[in-house]
Amino acid sequence: MCGNPMSDAVETVIVPRAGDIGGFEVQRALPSKQRQMVGPFIFFDEMGPMEYLNGQSLDVLPHPHIGLATVTYLMSGRLHHRDSLGSKQWIRPGDVNLMIAGQGITHSERTDGVTLSGPDALHGVQSWVALPEDLEDSTPSFHHAGVAESPLVTDTGTQVRVILGDVYGAQAGVPTTSEMFYAEAFLEAGALLPLPDNQEDRAVYVLCGSIEVGQDRFDAGRLVVFHPKDALSVRAGAAGARLLLLGGATMNGPRHIWWNFVSSSREKIQEAKAQWRATDWENGLFHLPPDDNDAFVPLPVRRA
Repeated sequence: MCGNPMSDAVETVIVPRAGDIGGFEVQRALPSKQRQMVGPFIFFDEMGPMEYLNGQSLDVLPHPHIGLATVTYLMSGRLHHRDSLGSKQWIRPGDVNLMIAGQGITHSERTDGVTLSGPDALHGVQSWVALPEDLEDSTPSFHHAGVAESPLVTDTGTQVRVILGDVYGAQAGVPTTSEMFYAEAFLEAGALLPLPDNQEDRAVYVLCGSIEVGQDRFDAGRLVVFHPKDALSVRAGAAGARLLLLGGATMNGPRHIWWNFVSSSREKIQEAKAQWRATDWENGLFHLPPDDNDAFVPLPVRRA
């Protein structure tokens, strides 16, 4: 980042920290010390880009969630989603994969099958959306929209694919659990993109290239959070930019987050921990995916 002082439009800039899933590194922007959430988005991991050679795979074993919705969006490669509802779905670039955990669900994500037959480059983002309190105990559900079902909004030098919610008047094809928006944007060099002005919380994640806001420049791997409701635009740098736009209405309060569990209630998280530890797949809260039940991620041994 260059430019001093930072633009008045920018509230904070989050530099992701390294994490690990399924044996490879991710860059985690949310939650962070600066922000727990942007709108309802409470977790944001950039996976890759990473190339798998023949026979290599990403194996995120079955694991549980409560109180959130997962959103998986790929720029390259493919992942095989399986969950305890019996859903089985390959996720490809541009697809929108939304799983609402509600009171409790289990899922896995793998690069298996035909993906192992040759080299494959994986690059994507998995994010979590915190649920409103009245949906935290809802029945789990799964929704998928192929790339052809996602609206495109184009203007001079810009193209925006709507992932979730309403963006520039175009509505995504999967349901949302609260007021939110999520979109991927491609900007040619120097192109100007106004941010949605009907949203309370707004942020831009720079996937590649760079953007300029006033006199400041933000390169790839930065989550730029803007002050609420200001009318503003971002400009692509000399190499253009690929961005993710996200945000929405702020939640009614902070959420507790522990491992894969999100809730407004600490007691619900404690109960979910006890249920997963018990491994009672027949009668307990959690069930393993029917086609992926030979192994699972154990409950971490760490301080709550």
